[in-house]
Amino acid sequence: MTKVLIVEDEKKLARALQLELEYEGYEAESVLDGKEAVEYILRDTSLDLILLDIQLPGLSGFEVLRRVRREGVRIPILLLTARDEVHDKVSGLDLGANDYLTKPFQIEELLARVRAHLRQQPKQEENILIMEELSVNLQTRTVRRGQDLIELTPREFDLLVFLLKNENQVLTRDQIIEQVWGYDYLGDTNVVDVYIRYLRQKIDKPYSKPYIHTIRGVGYSARNGQV
Repeated sequence: MTKVLIVEDEKKLARALQLELEYEGYEAESVLDGKEAVEYILRDTSLDLILLDIQLPGLSGFEVLRRVRREGVRIPILLLTARDEVHDKVSGLDLGANDYLTKPFQIEELLARVRAHLRQQPKQEENILIMEELSVNLQTRTVRRGQDLIELTPREFDLLVFLLKNENQVLTRDQIIEQVWGYDYLGDTNVVDVYIRYLRQKIDKPYSKPYIHTIRGVGYSARNGQV
């Protein structure tokens, strides 16, 4: 059974979310503070998705997110926030959140996003993506080219994963924005070009063969041959 953890200090809301998720057929648990959340997430390897409030006692949702991503946790995390400032949303996404929802929200939208992120979950046996000498471990969030360990930021890592999961496909900037930054992203699509450049500097530039290719007038593609 798919398991969802709710990290929310408002007891009534946490209980309501738990009941809604259980009604939909999910196994749902809840914790009320950030410190307990970190301990639970690092202990329970059966979790499939986390609903994480930002304003928590003990540790903030941002700090919970930072700590579990640093430990290599790749479980999809959906932020629940009463803050609608763009910089708060950007901060959460940059720390490794997969999506966010601003309170108050409709339960139907929350459930739709839960379903969407669970569909994107890689199967357990697909935790390593490989393209020739480039390998990406989704569990530990490590990237290697040959024997070289390559350090990526959370956003660079997510971008590379999306490209590799769609190997040989041409991806538009809008598609990349929606999947890597989230469909509520309000910034310019030029940010994709910036992060592609960052990735190339680390993944391709030091080596003789490039894996990330520009498709003029369309977008980008990851492939092990020339365009």
